[in-house]
Amino acid sequence: MSKQYEKETICIQAGWKPKNGEPRVLPIYQSTTFKYDSSEQMGRLFDLEESGFFYSRLQNPTNEYVASKICELEGGVAAMLTSSGQAATYYAVFNICEAGDHVVLSSTVYGGTFNLLTCTMKKMGITCTVVDPDADEETLHEAFTDNTKCVFAEAIANPALVVLDIGKFARVAHAHHVPLIIDNTFATPINCNPFTWGADIVTHSTSKYMDGHAMAVGGCIVDSGNFDWSEYPEKFPGLCTPDESYHGITYTEKFGKAAYITKATSQLMRDLGSIQSPQNAFLLNIGLETLPLRMERHCFNAQKTAEFLEAHEKVAWVNYPGLPGNRYYELAKQYMPKGTCGVISFGLKGGRQAAAEMMDKLKLAAIVTHVADARTCVLHPASHTHRQMNDEQLEKAGVAPDLIRLSVGLEHINDIIADLEQALA
Repeated sequence: MSKQYEKETICIQAGWKPKNGEPRVLPIYQSTTFKYDSSEQMGRLFDLEESGFFYSRLQNPTNEYVASKICELEGGVAAMLTSSGQAATYYAVFNICEAGDHVVLSSTVYGGTFNLLTCTMKKMGITCTVVDPDADEETLHEAFTDNTKCVFAEAIANPALVVLDIGKFARVAHAHHVPLIIDNTFATPINCNPFTWGADIVTHSTSKYMDGHAMAVGGCIVDSGNFDWSEYPEKFPGLCTPDESYHGITYTEKFGKAAYITKATSQLMRDLGSIQSPQNAFLLNIGLETLPLRMERHCFNAQKTAEFLEAHEKVAWVNYPGLPGNRYYELAKQYMPKGTCGVISFGLKGGRQAAAEMMDKLKLAAIVTHVADARTCVLHPASHTHRQMNDEQLEKAGVAPDLIRLSVGLEHINDIIADLEQALA
């Protein structure tokens, strides 16, 4: 679509563009395979000499149209959907890392991401150095080694709600000739565009605000096309040297700015198969159409809720970047002037036990593992999503033992506050 369109229009109009007589709404291409008239044409598809769909494990039309919409929202050059946000994180890193390589990781990332990169991928020979996202540039430089291949962080940390200084991390990453990968799940491209501030690759758990209704698990990777892999061929041999599994294709030479996503699709998706189902992509597309409206309401409700909690006598502390006294208030205004997200973290004066008791008394808000959808929900990360971490790791991740993660939904703000009020009472 034309660059002149605003994001509200892109959310509705981008991706699927029906021709004369075709369905107005994006169809679900619920098929594993696609027919061709000649063996020669099918061969060209397998050789990456021609673009097209031939098996849904590599790509599917429904998925392709939805990925292109997210790509346009982020301002990238190419994107791919995955089966989950975790798969997106794994593919984004593994696409440029192999045994013997190293990753610099922000300490406050989501617990599942932390475990994936520090434990599971360690078994594959990929090591990690964990850094404080608030560290100064000089300190961050010390985390890099000769075999560092990327930096991974979250625009807004889940659940610590640390707002990343994206520009700072981009400068440090690029000084060491590696890309910055940003998980933009909480902010979404409606509230933050990491590419504007120097990030190179963006990932999403589309299961959250993008879907918006807790219906479909999914993920997405978007490449900005700005990182020049061919400038550092010794660092990124997977992109800059011939791939013998694809007849000696060199991705950077053949696909230019689309090299990174082409490799992730044709090599990783081919071999690992974490494809998003067309049905889930269809549901995701429906969610994307209302994403700007919902993010505005989520942020409004969260702001009012945070102000209520901050003033309550039983609340010990509140962390929400929209509060003027928050340590990330100024960074949030810089990187996310329209608002941050609908998630708040807070603690009670009675500590961990009081948190559990209060959560059990909520009537409207539900205790669920999910976050960032239309319904207000709560979670105790130290007991749930981050339970694999020890106390020291929890502290570094910004997850206090009494931390309650409150995902503020789209219900009327008066009802949300009334529910919290009666539970606190």
